[in-house]
Amino acid sequence: MSADSIATDLKKLFDAERSVRETHAALLAGDHASLVGEIGNATREAFELADKNEAALRLVRVSELLSDVEGPKAVDLLISILDRGEPEARHAAGEALEGIAFDRFKEVALGIERALTSLGAGSPALTELPYLLAQIPEPGVVKLLARFLKHEDGEAVAAAIEALVECADPTGAQLLGALEKDKRTVQIEEDDDARVTIGELAKEAREFLQKL
Repeated sequence: MSADSIATDLKKLFDAERSVRETHAALLAGDHASLVGEIGNATREAFELADKNEAALRLVRVSELLSDVEGPKAVDLLISILDRGEPEARHAAGEALEGIAFDRFKEVALGIERALTSLGAGSPALTELPYLLAQIPEPGVVKLLARFLKHEDGEAVAAAIEALVECADPTGAQLLGALEKDKRTVQIEEDDDARVTIGELAKEAREFLQKL
């Protein structure tokens, strides 16, 4: 590719980025209720696409928009993307939720409570949300993680235990005693066959938190 071709393509790229930013701002300048409704439609359409790259492209852009919109529906949509999207889209949705949580923690906390009620075992979001919560310096985080500890999904419970350790809040230790006899096993590394019981994880985490 020649220098002239590269320069031409760079200009196209800059023009496209400028257009995206202008359109993003224009959408946010309108009625947010209508916008969220249409984003909901677009999100559901993206979930049904056979082309996973196209789905990811749409859901990443949707996540960017939702990060600038207040209200429960925006949070619920982001959690649905975290649950059903491709890895790139899930990453974008997680970052958007984390950003909202720093500014408006209650909105995200209520959305997570709704998710705990509606999402069943095996939901990817249930294993991602505890780690997201661990990054938020809010007193309500440990209380939310306590709800994950009671979930039927063993992987979600394990994620909540690890998140409590990340939070390094000694009050979390008292939540773990009841789990120390839990015989359910979970995978401890993504690319590893090693498994450990929830009871073992809980005991180790409780001892760590008690030492703080």
